[in-house]
Amino acid sequence: MTKSNKKRVFIFDTTLRDGEQSPGFSMNLDEKLRFARQLENLGVDIIEAGFPVASEGDFASVQQIAREIRGPQIAALARADLADIDRAWEAIKDAADPRIHTFISTSDIHLKYQLKKTQKQVLKEARAAVEHACTYTKNVEFSPMDATRTDKDYLCEVVEAVIAAGANTVNIPDTVGYAMPDEFGELIAYLFENVKNINDAVISVHCHNDLGVAVANSLSALKHGARQVECTINGIGERAGNASLEEVVMALETRKDLLGFSSNIKKKLIYHSSRLLTDITGIPVQPNKAIVGANAFAHESGIHQDGLIKEKMTYEIMTPQSVGVPETHIVLGKHSGRHAIKKHLEKMGYTNLTDEEIDKAFERFKELADVKKEIFDEDIEAILSYDVFRKLDKYRLIYLNVVSGNVAIPTATIQMEVDGEVIQDAGFGVGPVDATFAAIRKITKTDYYLLRYAVNAITGGTDAQGVVTVQLKYNGRTVVGRGADPDIIVASAKAYINTLNRVESLKAYDNKDAEVK
Repeated sequence: MTKSNKKRVFIFDTTLRDGEQSPGFSMNLDEKLRFARQLENLGVDIIEAGFPVASEGDFASVQQIAREIRGPQIAALARADLADIDRAWEAIKDAADPRIHTFISTSDIHLKYQLKKTQKQVLKEARAAVEHACTYTKNVEFSPMDATRTDKDYLCEVVEAVIAAGANTVNIPDTVGYAMPDEFGELIAYLFENVKNINDAVISVHCHNDLGVAVANSLSALKHGARQVECTINGIGERAGNASLEEVVMALETRKDLLGFSSNIKKKLIYHSSRLLTDITGIPVQPNKAIVGANAFAHESGIHQDGLIKEKMTYEIMTPQSVGVPETHIVLGKHSGRHAIKKHLEKMGYTNLTDEEIDKAFERFKELADVKKEIFDEDIEAILSYDVFRKLDKYRLIYLNVVSGNVAIPTATIQMEVDGEVIQDAGFGVGPVDATFAAIRKITKTDYYLLRYAVNAITGGTDAQGVVTVQLKYNGRTVVGRGADPDIIVASAKAYINTLNRVESLKAYDNKDAEVK
């Protein structure tokens, strides 16, 4: 690393790998590619696109991302296994700058109970894996899994060996979120003091948030010599998640006086990236989430409001605009024209929409404006997610009518398009939503177990759009869908149908896997 970039921090985003493999966050190929394009726009240095050996679907997603995303390095994860590494390379070989990321556990706990191997055996396999990866590319990263519970001297031995074998990035993962910030920083410092060739590689960190200190651990590691942080949008990931990209980046930006580091992240795109992930996965961000939560820049206290009116710095250490959060909502209504909508979409960051997409957004906007007094940015985000960017689906809602009340049997009459054929039927239930779901099940001839049904309002007010989240159980997996509409019953129908379409996508991947096998 040259003298000029000693304070540069490389951002390694693993949302599409560690984040996506956690329960409830699965994405299909189109969704992964769409999010990878956003990560490219955001300015991340490395995108870990997936774990190619895990499934044919994962392989196809990594391969497509490698072929289409040209800015960041594209990394594929592989165990310290030659076949895994071969498969990873096959997936990323067409990338502009491919990286193989290989790993093996090094802690005594993992060696004894999981791998049932000796330290000597693991050291040999780690070295062999890196050497094999280097036959494909010189951009090789190695991770000693569960590093924070590994014997320090053995960890030094492994790190030194893999660097000698050709690894130009070595990642030190706190795999189970066990370390404390001072302790983790001291571990990084220990490596720099005891690994002779450590300056021949970039030292990275990958921290989990089981004890709520993943970001703090990452920042502590940077202070002691690490220069790459592995993180995810919204902090998603296994169990309690990973270090949050937006928190790491804005900590570096806001506390330059103390930390002195910088990144290449385009900070004004942070909020949009967070919202896009929420739209794709159907998992909302907690309101009090730092940087991107709904309350991150909201002030209700009278004292706070008074201070903000006089000087914003009294209670805001960063501006909402610095991360892409609009300070105030633009009021849009039914008299707004197409040109005004187009300009507002551009202001929100949607600068590459086609005329057809703008027309579709404007048509849906006018429909919504007829039933809502005021349209917010969140409403427009919902229109784009659920009406504009949706692909052709097996199932499509055409018409819904529900009769319900305290003296009527809840009845739903629904008309749907199934593979291009229009079908109409009715269903009964204990309530309007139950009746609607019953009618959908009859038409689609499906009966998946309903794991979760949740309703949230996009904005305030009694005329707010409702967002419904539905989770179904399919083949041992949780499938999540969402729907938005001012009518909560219609939103429920959209969400249920969206989930069924996602099940069909999974079936297609499963059938493809079966054919390959």
